[in-house]
Amino acid sequence: MTDIWFRTGEATVLAAEGQATDAMPEVVIGSVKGPVGHAFASMLGQAKGHTRMFVVRDLNQAVKPATMMTTKVTIKSMAYAELLGGVVQAAMGDAIVDCLAEDILPRDQAAELCMIITVWLDPRCAEDENLDKKDLYRTNYEATKLAISRAMTGKPTVEELIANRKTIKHYALEGVIDY
Repeated sequence: MTDIWFRTGEATVLAAEGQATDAMPEVVIGSVKGPVGHAFASMLGQAKGHTRMFVVRDLNQAVKPATMMTTKVTIKSMAYAELLGGVVQAAMGDAIVDCLAEDILPRDQAAELCMIITVWLDPRCAEDENLDKKDLYRTNYEATKLAISRAMTGKPTVEELIANRKTIKHYALEGVIDY
């Protein structure tokens, strides 16, 4: 059994054309007896506008490892809260269970680990009459699974970061920095 004390991962999966369903989760994984477990327990209270909830894949199906999700954007409407606690939460829950099934997460340590995932849900989703909930599910499922995989494998490595320093640009810096 390997000690998993503090691992981090992130991923971005882009939306289908015409949708605001990009997913950008950030995950921290670690022992319930370590700093991640302490942070997890400290999150059991609520913070105005930033709901924290266990990830469940369906009613009465809380995932293992125990996972707490919280938003990166202030919740301002019931429609937003319903998407977060519905489609997004289900996608994340399914991704976590599939990570167990595919041995990305160690099954034998599922009860000793916990995770915290910060969730990006574009506020425009709650107002979009043409929101594609299947795409919202897809992006959050794929990004959650990828973020967990990266955390568990230490990706990107220091070598990858250094090698890509001048070849990969931050998407928000186009026209700002000339590489």
